[in-house]
Amino acid sequence: MDIFELIQQRRTVSPNQYNKQPITEEELQKILESANWAPNHKNTEPWRFKVMQGESRLKLADYLIGKNAELEDKPSPFKNKKISSKFENSHTVIAICIQKNSKGVPPEWEEISAVAMAVQNMWLACTALEIGAYWSSPSLINHLDEFFNFNEGESCLGFFYMGKLDGELPQGMRKSSIDAKVEYL
Repeated sequence: MDIFELIQQRRTVSPNQYNKQPITEEELQKILESANWAPNHKNTEPWRFKVMQGESRLKLADYLIGKNAELEDKPSPFKNKKISSKFENSHTVIAICIQKNSKGVPPEWEEISAVAMAVQNMWLACTALEIGAYWSSPSLINHLDEFFNFNEGESCLGFFYMGKLDGELPQGMRKSSIDAKVEYL
């Protein structure tokens, strides 16, 4: 498949669509290595990833449910189930993190953009390997410093859930053509 087909076939696939087949170490390494080739200003390579499989991903789910109970007056059982099912149904969960430059150069928005491009590379690698992927950034990511051992200036931007699929990736569509989004000057 060429790069254009790969881009068009990339999909957000919810963890409830994953099966229980494992993602191999080789597949995971290819996915992570693809992230490392994302463009970034001044070669800061601001992306950081915390990979969780097995018990570690379930411990994070438990932590998030506990934190949710601590922060909300009436924690929703539905929200707790939603949190736990994403982690239980995923073979691998990656915390998408950023290492911010203390000097502010390049600006933070460029560093965040570089991390997003690294995740896009991971997503394309998942597509090529027929692995489902889903990026979610819940409000609880602002409370992860108690769970992870972040370096100074490091924070989390979300979670990248991954799992094998029984069938093919679903067909995609766009609301409008690119012509509706481009202006030639």
